[in-house]
Amino acid sequence: MKKHHEMFANAIPLIASENVCSPAVREAIITDLAHRYAEGVAGSRVYAGCEFIDKIELKCIELAKKYWRAGFADVRAISGVVANLIVYTGLTKPGDKMMAMPIPQGGHISHNRTAINVHGLKVDFFEFNEEEMNLDIDRSIKKLKEYKPKLVLFGASVFLFPHPVKEISEAAKEVGAYTMYDGAHVAGLIGSGYFQQPLEEGSDVFTLSTHKTFPGPQHGSVLAIEDEELNKKLRLAAFPALLSNHHLHNVAGLAITLTEMLKFGKEYHGQVIKNAKALAQALHERGFEVLAEKKGFTESHTLVADISKLSETIGWGDKVEQVLEQAGIILNRNLIPKDIKEKRSYKTPSGIRLGTSEVTRLGMKESEMDYIAELIERICIKQQDIKSVKQLVKEFRKDFQEVKYCFKSKTQAYQYINIH
Repeated sequence: MKKHHEMFANAIPLIASENVCSPAVREAIITDLAHRYAEGVAGSRVYAGCEFIDKIELKCIELAKKYWRAGFADVRAISGVVANLIVYTGLTKPGDKMMAMPIPQGGHISHNRTAINVHGLKVDFFEFNEEEMNLDIDRSIKKLKEYKPKLVLFGASVFLFPHPVKEISEAAKEVGAYTMYDGAHVAGLIGSGYFQQPLEEGSDVFTLSTHKTFPGPQHGSVLAIEDEELNKKLRLAAFPALLSNHHLHNVAGLAITLTEMLKFGKEYHGQVIKNAKALAQALHERGFEVLAEKKGFTESHTLVADISKLSETIGWGDKVEQVLEQAGIILNRNLIPKDIKEKRSYKTPSGIRLGTSEVTRLGMKESEMDYIAELIERICIKQQDIKSVKQLVKEFRKDFQEVKYCFKSKTQAYQYINIH
């Protein structure tokens, strides 16, 4: 465990689906709450001893509704995938149809395999415009009206630009479908007023995980418009259908992160987006084929690069991921749209995915993004010695050891806390 902390204290973390909690949140998740059970809803528990647990959860619900401008919030889901399963369970039956995005075009496994294998849904896919790196509105609407799904799901793991929720949700309502938005990756951006506002644009439900652009503990939530019948279905799908206990220490951590983001989120998430654009531009200028150049690369925390031109020197996405990790630069290989045609798998894809949420939380800004691009260039294009670049990464990280955009603490971002 100590070695893991040391590794991240000396690395550049660019995984788009990760972030780092503040010391205040870390305090919450090692409390006695981690030992307790609270089945049911606040005020009506199966277990005794929930007086303060109930107060914490009710405060968390209040803060979630405020931050995400939602009429309904359930903070019991223990992950983003469980949040999605709550919606599938509450609003559909096995054998119903759903529309979502396929994995090579950015969709998440829970929109595909989880929906099919766990809940028995029949899944078909939106039409995609590779140049726009977004849903093709007209062709998707046409397909939706022919397919007549029960549930229409927006959202992705590669989520560069806002989805056309308003346009497609209007068509979904015509065929009697619920609309759902998986905002796991962009939940923090949405809460702080960026990217888009799915519940205001026509989505009935908004699911999320709480540890990506929203920098909380690993947990999940289900948000929705205020609708008594809809809200009841979601609440009962959470418990008793899918949850027993719901990791109470992380509910407390979520409440603290919501408090932080209501105070610091606007500044933080604005910088996350600036950094993503800056990193994309810096990589582009160094010869990397960053997708969606004509659209400014990204409007979120994520950017994606096609590294197939490096395949003859370094290898495909898996090899690029490995060699960068050896130099202390942590990112992930990723399927990109053209991989469907080329029949490439997730093991050796043509792309890499980078995110700026965590490096921004450490206080980095545009100039640091330019240097990170230089370090990646040294490894991937100039093929410099890995050990020498790793030393440069370590020196660079010395000035970025505190969590920013939160209440001040003497505890550093990756400091190992001995409590014995």
